[in-house]
Amino acid sequence: MRIGLIGFGRTGRSVASVVLRNPDFSLEWAVRRSERLDHRRAFEVLGEDADAPGLIYAKSAFRADELLATMPVDAIIDFSSEQGIDYYGDAAAERGVAIVSAVSHYSEAKQRQLEELALRTRVLWSPNISVGINFMMLAAMALRKIAPDTDVELLEEHFREKAGVSGTAMRLAESLNLDESQIHSIRAEGIIGVHEMLFGFPAQTVRLRHETISREAFGNGALFAVGRLVAMPKGLYRMEDLLLPYFSHASRVVATPVALRRGWRARLSGSLHSVATRIGERRDEVPNSPAPSNPLVEVGAFSTNGRGSPVAGPDHHVSLEGPKEPVLN
Repeated sequence: MRIGLIGFGRTGRSVASVVLRNPDFSLEWAVRRSERLDHRRAFEVLGEDADAPGLIYAKSAFRADELLATMPVDAIIDFSSEQGIDYYGDAAAERGVAIVSAVSHYSEAKQRQLEELALRTRVLWSPNISVGINFMMLAAMALRKIAPDTDVELLEEHFREKAGVSGTAMRLAESLNLDESQIHSIRAEGIIGVHEMLFGFPAQTVRLRHETISREAFGNGALFAVGRLVAMPKGLYRMEDLLLPYFSHASRVVATPVALRRGWRARLSGSLHSVATRIGERRDEVPNSPAPSNPLVEVGAFSTNGRGSPVAGPDHHVSLEGPKEPVLN
């Protein structure tokens, strides 16, 4: 799949490295405001071994329609600023190019612009596009429904230069109907990004914590989003829209293990009885157990069978129908 990247700063470079290393994606070009790396190749700048063109262009070098006409892509990943959409938005929508934006903040006017673009193509906007943070948000929403009266506080930690409350923290607060006063911010050198949600119950607490170890986490999340977004109908999406189906499959696994185990035990008992009878009749023949038609990988609960379909944990050998596309790393 051909990818165009908007933004080649610290995060954009990390995202570019992830794209270049993934054989299922080809980084066609990257656009940045500065002319310093104009017409250089991304893999050379980043020290990666890749065959993708990955040419870096200054924003002033091409209009977006010219760029997309000469170097077409299937999706654009945006890690620039809220003004980035002004450069490429209409040109991408006109050609049906999918848009994945991980810009932290959009004004209300820019959000309306995203909605208008979503009438013509597929658009996903997530202030934090890592899979982990969006999983945490959905888990927090589920816990909030279970215990709506618990005390909830939100802590966000970022590098010293990070201005204002993080867009991710604002999105987490919005998902739980929290006031901004319940968000506590810490700024210190050496931190990329940490978000923690504290739920205070009587006699117990629950803490959900996500820490970004490397900015490459955003690249992995962006490719996860792109790989699913291109198959979606036109519209405006959030990252949680892509993750919710996995929650529904997980609940089905949890809801049915007793009945499934009973059926498994009955089948096993019948098979063992049949084998014992055959051994008694022909002691010189050792029966060969047939290989399962759909072998599963024994992993923990809420995992997949290598094709994206959730399976139960080691105690529940079941396979459920689910998304067939491979999950991106």
